Amino acid sequence: MSIRTTCIGAYPKPDYIEIGNFAETEEQDDSATRAFNYTQDNADKVPEELLSRATREAIQDQINCGIDIPTDGEQRRENYIHYHCRHLDGIDFENLSHKVHRCGAAVADLPTISARIEPRGDHFLDRDFQVAQDYSDRPIKITVPGPLSIIDTTANIYYRSERELAFDLADALNFEIRALAAAGCQYIQVDEPLFVRKVDDALAFGTECLDRCFDGVPGHVTRVMHMCCGYPGHIDDENYIKADPECYFQLAKKIDNTSIHQVSIEDAHCLNDLKLLENFADTAVILGVVTIANSRIESTETIRQRLELALQHIDADRLLAAPDCGLMMLGRDLAMAKLKNMCTAAGAT
Repeated sequence: MSIRTTCIGAYPKPDYIEIGNFAETEEQDDSATRAFNYTQDNADKVPEELLSRATREAIQDQINCGIDIPTDGEQRRENYIHYHCRHLDGIDFENLSHKVHRCGAAVADLPTISARIEPRGDHFLDRDFQVAQDYSDRPIKITVPGPLSIIDTTANIYYRSERELAFDLADALNFEIRALAAAGCQYIQVDEPLFVRKVDDALAFGTECLDRCFDGVPGHVTRVMHMCCGYPGHIDDENYIKADPECYFQLAKKIDNTSIHQVSIEDAHCLNDLKLLENFADTAVILGVVTIANSRIESTETIRQRLELALQHIDADRLLAAPDCGLMMLGRDLAMAKLKNMCTAAGAT
């Protein structure tokens, strides 16, 4: 049985799509903390025909590389968190707040939570999904930021506790996730990289919020969660403060007891003790087997050997291959080279 393949979310944007992202500044310190400024989204200024074209090209690239479950490439998003936040009431994008976040790995001026979080009333991801699915005969996966990661990438001046905020965010996300499922989306992924940076919060209420995000979603929809160890400030940056992958061991069994069907973990940047996979008794594992911020292209043989080692700890029908995280830092040529090797290796395993 060959190993199925997927991508995590973001794909490199073409030159004709000028949508703001986090921009690294000169401000940083000896601990390798990176300083970023939030750039207000300008997607409304990009013609729909270009956004759709970029989505189509991102999907076609993934399919051409052999990906079984492609994503929409997040071509409409300035970043995977704030795109969704702009569709929620209670978050102020005009008055930004300066905040050290990612447990000290980054500092930024971020949107401010100044009122109760509620969905705005008009769905938007179902539209994104339908546009993307029209370009593919393979099921398109759509991603959603998780409550803990939204909390870390905004500044809260309204809620008395992060737990209370997390559950309101989960309810607002559920509003959109249900619409995605109703539109026919078979794979819905909640991104929670903060699980490995704030393990205590993840165990205390983060996993419960995950289940709440998917409340009422039909059983045939595959529930996915992703937890990587973080992006650097730039490609081939060796000094970025990443989360400790050993935290996966603390989280595995708790996640295995949720309603999540697939969990995505990083393995290429920093190899895990693959006994970790034995802690997922029921949950399928999406194993990151190519790096997303390193210009080195992993060989097909290197990837195949890693997958074969993984199969000593998990059944083939519960293992998928993917990049560690989104591919937007790599550029199109490098991203495709990595994906082609990954898909070749997965097919030969």
